[in-house]
Amino acid sequence: MFSNALTENKRKHEKYEIFYFIFSLMLFTFSFFSYCTFFSLFFHFLSYSPYPICASREPSAMLRVRCTLRGGGGVLLCLHRTAQYRYPSGPERVLTRSLSRTPDSSRVALKLQTRLGVTLLVGVGLLGAWWWVEQEKQQRRQRQRVEQLRTVALGQGTFSLLDHTGHRRTKQDFLGRWVLLYFGFTHCPDICPDELDKLSTVVSALDRDPALPRLQPLFITVDPERDDVAALARYVRDFHPRLVGLTGTPEEVRHAGRDFRVYASAGPKDEDGDYMVDHSVLLYLVSPDGLFLDYYNRTKSPEQIADSIRNHIRNHVPL
Repeated sequence: MFSNALTENKRKHEKYEIFYFIFSLMLFTFSFFSYCTFFSLFFHFLSYSPYPICASREPSAMLRVRCTLRGGGGVLLCLHRTAQYRYPSGPERVLTRSLSRTPDSSRVALKLQTRLGVTLLVGVGLLGAWWWVEQEKQQRRQRQRVEQLRTVALGQGTFSLLDHTGHRRTKQDFLGRWVLLYFGFTHCPDICPDELDKLSTVVSALDRDPALPRLQPLFITVDPERDDVAALARYVRDFHPRLVGLTGTPEEVRHAGRDFRVYASAGPKDEDGDYMVDHSVLLYLVSPDGLFLDYYNRTKSPEQIADSIRNHIRNHVPL
């Protein structure tokens, strides 16, 4: 079901991706021609430099200005300009003269300035359009992500349970915080303690990064008959100090587990009235928006889980 939703969304936005690619190609082409226009104008105005240039001794000569760019290669730029010079009375010598602009050159410069202005206006328009398209693309990705999470249909409901201090807590109490959630029971001999130790290690590792928000660990029992408030209070002391234990009536606990598709089934009782509970062994990551984002099974190490949560936090876009 989840893969079908992904395929449908992918087909739905194929035309948009093609349009975005074409627009990016147009922007690249415009940028290339803008650079060409800039250098053309630069060397054109350089040819009308007001600074004195050494002239030859001939009355009519072709003035050549050669600039060699060394270090990046041999690029020879030749600018030609014809100028007339007069010899003053006295000893023969080389004169300098400032090149003056003619009416024709002024008109050419005006045309080039007009072309540059139009180029800048078009560039600003294209950049504005690109910014708008990029914003639309991000919003589309955000809507697509929400649709995918809703398709998964995990953790969308609410719960109302008692914490290990006896206070009533609901899902709304944890909105705005990243939550790492585990379902288990206090009489579990080894699996639940191991997973809660792993959860505590992950939370402590993320706490050492000051750039990340605090992760809230939660433990919801699947054995409400034995795990009352007092039992949870004794149990959570062995793990992370921020760990919150939650319990309630059998119906309240089943409702909370059903929202995350948690499997839990109590086994037969022995002579002492003791029994085991077979249940799902997963850690659930819930975003500050209250939506399920990811899960981690027993094969994931604390380092892998911490890296995954870190990436989710850094790439998260609030709804």
